[in-house]
Amino acid sequence: MLFDLDGVLVDSTANVERHWSDWATSRGLDVARILSVVHGRRAIDTIREQAPHLDAERELAALVKAESHETSGITVIPGAAELLASIPDERWAIVTSGPHPVALARLRTAGLPVPAVLITADRVKAGKPDPEGYLAGARALGFAPDRCIVVEDAPAGVEAARRGGMPCIAVLTTHREEDLRGATVVTRELRGIVAEPAKPSGLIVSVRL
Repeated sequence: MLFDLDGVLVDSTANVERHWSDWATSRGLDVARILSVVHGRRAIDTIREQAPHLDAERELAALVKAESHETSGITVIPGAAELLASIPDERWAIVTSGPHPVALARLRTAGLPVPAVLITADRVKAGKPDPEGYLAGARALGFAPDRCIVVEDAPAGVEAARRGGMPCIAVLTTHREEDLRGATVVTRELRGIVAEPAKPSGLIVSVRL
């Protein structure tokens, strides 16, 4: 299984929006506009798109430093710890639009394990909705893309799974159901997903609608 991080395993919305609001305000940018496009995408892509006049790498470094050190308000999504504990370590990975230091900080703040396979924004050339990250995750686990299940909460991630040829379970934590119509199935909460190991190396996954 390939999990997105923010909005799927950890609730970081308040923290993300606080940091991005501070950043946008200090740069004289439209806060509402920034917040409308930031979720589920790489920070570097948002900066380049919304503030092409700024040095994107320098701005990214400032955001990464802030978000990896100040993690107040980040909590674990109900059911995340239990779901991950039910899956053998070699059968799940995280594919996130966040940079590596930020992902590690959020996992540790939420009390969740750091997986052996952690694909972050700085490990890919193209962010979601490009499927590169999810394809890299499948490859690292040793499974064909169509043998992996993606768990997402954002339209960009759902589209990345679709482009990668992977079935996708969308969780209604941050977006409306109509925004996630590209998903294979939609569930209201992470606790609606149950995974059981299957021999020799698979999983049986059921979803409560």
